[in-house]
Amino acid sequence: MKTVFYVTAAAIALGAGMAQAQMVIEPGSDDRINWQSLEDFKAAHGDLDGQSFTVLGPWLGVDQDLFTSLLPYFEEATGAKVNYSGSDSFEQQIVIDSEAGSPPDVAVFPQPGLAADLAKKGHLRPLGEETAQWVRDNYAAGDSWADLGIYAGKDGEEAMYAFPFKADVKSLVWYIPENFEDAGYEVPETYEDLKALTEQIAADGETPWCIGLGAGGATGWPATDWVEDLMLRTGSPEDYRAWTTNDLPFNDPKVVAAIEEFGWFARNDDFVSGGAASVSSTDFRDSPKGLFEFPPDCYMHHQASFIPSFFPEGIEVGLDVDFFYFPAPADGSVGKPVLGGGTMFSVLSDNPAALAFIEFLKTPAAHEIWMAQSSFVTPHTGVNPEAYANDTQRRMGEILLDATVFGFDGSDLMPGSIGAGAFWTGMVDFVGGASAQDVADQIQEKWDSVK
Repeated sequence: MKTVFYVTAAAIALGAGMAQAQMVIEPGSDDRINWQSLEDFKAAHGDLDGQSFTVLGPWLGVDQDLFTSLLPYFEEATGAKVNYSGSDSFEQQIVIDSEAGSPPDVAVFPQPGLAADLAKKGHLRPLGEETAQWVRDNYAAGDSWADLGIYAGKDGEEAMYAFPFKADVKSLVWYIPENFEDAGYEVPETYEDLKALTEQIAADGETPWCIGLGAGGATGWPATDWVEDLMLRTGSPEDYRAWTTNDLPFNDPKVVAAIEEFGWFARNDDFVSGGAASVSSTDFRDSPKGLFEFPPDCYMHHQASFIPSFFPEGIEVGLDVDFFYFPAPADGSVGKPVLGGGTMFSVLSDNPAALAFIEFLKTPAAHEIWMAQSSFVTPHTGVNPEAYANDTQRRMGEILLDATVFGFDGSDLMPGSIGAGAFWTGMVDFVGGASAQDVADQIQEKWDSVK
């Protein structure tokens, strides 16, 4: 009989606070978990008694509790001890510690670009071609995921330096099923269907989209997700990757076309709640609220998996509101691309226990134990989807498993002055009326100055 565990954050924190002595799910008690994978891991790495290593990452609070809930299983299997430290200034701390010669044994990078910088300086340990091949063989869109961890080292040679573990999904469109049903609208299956639905809703005298780019000093960032999703749907995976490194210039016609495609949605007064002039001034946290008005202010909202945190109180995903995959073109030329984010684990020492931890993260159980709690989706094709804590996470996981290409958030791969600077402000200028070409030229000029 299947046993389902409901684990509170307090219970998880208790386990973490007791040096990871308490397991949140007793081994063998939940048949959704591949316990045999832990037994196999123990057989290969169960000789690390007395050893210990450190992990530094960006997770604090509940996220830290969830990650550290995995550690007792590694410790029981190996005899080694893990000491995790979370930092809200991880990006600065890992550079300082590495340059000072006192890095953690393992670092959890939220941005591959930072890991690539440290690999180039010689601070990361290669994980081996076998790990790169494992990712290709065991993750959906495995080539995309493997490429995220392959960087040039200090010697200029490329190698696998970062292992991807834990993903986030951004290629989502949120909607109210009841509103669709009342209006006779169907969830679009292709990108062409999505545009046709947009036009149909407007022709019916309603407003298709709520879009808000406001975010204080970060105003403009939601538009970067739109453009990234559209780059994945109007160009090739190679184009997308080259764009994030500027091997494909920002003012290349392919990039300009993707920006203009975003404008098709965002610069049409009939398509956006409040009209195009409201897009930049509407806070992204407030923008989905139009879905829940009666009558609705809009029917669709493009945003990542975190956005339910800003829905009105009491709204239940899957019942009151739902999501669908931001669809790809009907001709199949770009497959089924998914935009998202994730974390990358790198080793910064020769500590054998730290190296064994990467092997632990490959086990289905390491994924499934977190899946059974919350806030975790994975592209690992060998996990049991039934292990997800709820249908929402399971369906997001299915989107990842169906992906033929995974595009990591492009702005996070670009230099900070571009991805978290010129790109943001350029999109604000664009929705305000500037041409896509002029905006792209200005961003490219800024990128040229970075070099």
